[in-house]
Amino acid sequence: MTPHLGAGTMKKSLNELLRVAKRVQMSEPETFKQRVSFAYGTAHIENEKVTRKMVEKAARKSRNEENS
Repeated sequence: MTPHLGAGTMKKSLNELLRVAKRVQMSEPETFKQRVSFAYGTAHIENEKVTRKMVEKAARKSRNEENS
C-alpha cells in the first residue's frame, strides 16, 4: 500500500516535475509524433472512423505544404 502524500509534498513534487519539464527540448520527430497523437485523440472522440494513419497522412501533407 502506498503511503498517502500530503498536499505540501505533492505540490513540491509537482513543482519539481514542472521545473524539469521546462528544460526538455523535443526533436522535430518527437514534436510531430506528439502533435499527431493529440490530433488523433481529439478527432477520434468526435468520429470513431478517424484512424491514426489518416491523421499522420494529413499532418505530413500539412507539414510539406508549410515547407513549400
